[in-house]
Amino acid sequence: MRIAVTGSSGKLGSVVAAELRAAGHEVIGLDAVGRRGPGFVQVDLTDHGQVIDALGGVGDQHDGVDALVHLAAIPAPGIRSDIATFHNNIAATFNVFWAATRLGIRRIVYASSETVLGLPFDVPPPYIPVDEDYPARPESVYSLVKHLEEQLAIELVRWHPDLSITALRFSNVMVDEDYAAFPFDDDPLERKWNLWGYIDARDGAQAVQRALEVAPPGFDRFIIAAADTVSTVPNEELIAAVFPDVPRKRAVTADETLLSIDKARRLLGYAPTHSWRDSRGTSSTRDTPGTSGSRT
Repeated sequence: MRIAVTGSSGKLGSVVAAELRAAGHEVIGLDAVGRRGPGFVQVDLTDHGQVIDALGGVGDQHDGVDALVHLAAIPAPGIRSDIATFHNNIAATFNVFWAATRLGIRRIVYASSETVLGLPFDVPPPYIPVDEDYPARPESVYSLVKHLEEQLAIELVRWHPDLSITALRFSNVMVDEDYAAFPFDDDPLERKWNLWGYIDARDGAQAVQRALEVAPPGFDRFIIAAADTVSTVPNEELIAAVFPDVPRKRAVTADETLLSIDKARRLLGYAPTHSWRDSRGTSSTRDTPGTSGSRT
């Protein structure tokens, strides 16, 4: 496919673009900054005219795309003011989705966020491991935008029954150089804010590719995390220290992710293969996919 990737110069976007190209797809990067050359178009995504023009075709770069991967955003709360975050992220996503529907692009995969699960969990989660089954709990303006984006997608696929939009609720994105700071063992509270989760950017790219390949028309949302936690402290100890009264939805192994990826495994064929433990030479008790309890 010829795939437009917004945010192609970012931490996750650059890896996604590279992995999609390695898989044989043609990638057109769309971003506010980036290296000039074939396969890249500089665009302000908050300007709808630029967005629809860039997706529809630019000079000798391309004459349209088959699919869209939307990763561009102010990537976390606290980077810019709440107002700037809201205005930038909601406008960019609306413009990208609206332009895609106008141009007949019918396959969209985009970055939602683990934050809609209730991060930083100052109010404890309803159960552990968390999954996609309970209503969104945005606790920041950044997360509120992510929730509104999912609601926008729900209405767009209702209006366009042949449209496929997949929201990937990515955990905290990591690349190899980040693993020097691992593990986070000293204080259970240090990483309780996302239930000790993370995602290797390469596995994030795998989830994007799987969604592009298999997601049917309609809307769905998936938590995308690594198979393990950021700590060598067993899950039982972490949970007992921070969330002793939170019920368990199912049993968990010592270091498996508490951000459930069962749904992504089942429906997308997502199978994370990268762990900080591999780069640090740390042993893991992770089960093979599907062996640690019931699927949701």
